[in-house]
Amino acid sequence: MSETTPERILFLLKTRAPLTASDLGRDLGITAMGVRQHLGKLEADGLVAFDDERRSVGRPKRHWRLTDKAQARFPDTHAQVAVELIDAVDKLFGAEGLDRLISAREADTLARYLHELDGIDQLLRRLKRLAQLRKAEGYMAEVETAADGSYLLVENHCPICAAARACQGFCRSELAIFRTLLPGCTVERTDHILAGARRCAYRITPSAALRRGGRSARSSPRTPSGDPVR
Repeated sequence: MSETTPERILFLLKTRAPLTASDLGRDLGITAMGVRQHLGKLEADGLVAFDDERRSVGRPKRHWRLTDKAQARFPDTHAQVAVELIDAVDKLFGAEGLDRLISAREADTLARYLHELDGIDQLLRRLKRLAQLRKAEGYMAEVETAADGSYLLVENHCPICAAARACQGFCRSELAIFRTLLPGCTVERTDHILAGARRCAYRITPSAALRRGGRSARSSPRTPSGDPVR
């Protein structure tokens, strides 16, 4: 079944916001006036909101974005159960128990990604495969190439957002995973949903040697405790 125009608008705002009615019209292949009619209905339903950019000349430029109500329409994997389990682990085993839980998840995730990336040494191909894996897990991930030769791994949705809010160790763990998977690169988080951003994004800057060769050096991956991943 094909998506309706309002559903496509919500998806575009999820992955590209803030956008004007003209921006949306170009992507959807309909007029800005037609988009505004849909936006009006979505606003009435509490799914979209706007911010006006005032300019020195002419009318303000209206930028549309999703509301929290609309964000909730995108899946957050077993959110309530995850939060309850985190709370239970914290009560029963304390901070050390939570750290062990996160470390175990990190090791399992890292091992699975390493298996999927085995034999892919070229950096961009490796990043695109990683984005595919993350997309399959619900992160709505994609890779962008910057003019300076760096890359941006963009995740337009976080399917574990509720768990990450309850325990931000999950966010630190995912950054550590990316750094291990991409040796020879500097990996830094530039956007963070939990900090109020629309998305999570990671800038991957290859070393000078890697830029020349275009390949990702292999390393022996380790968990946060320093043990090798098996």
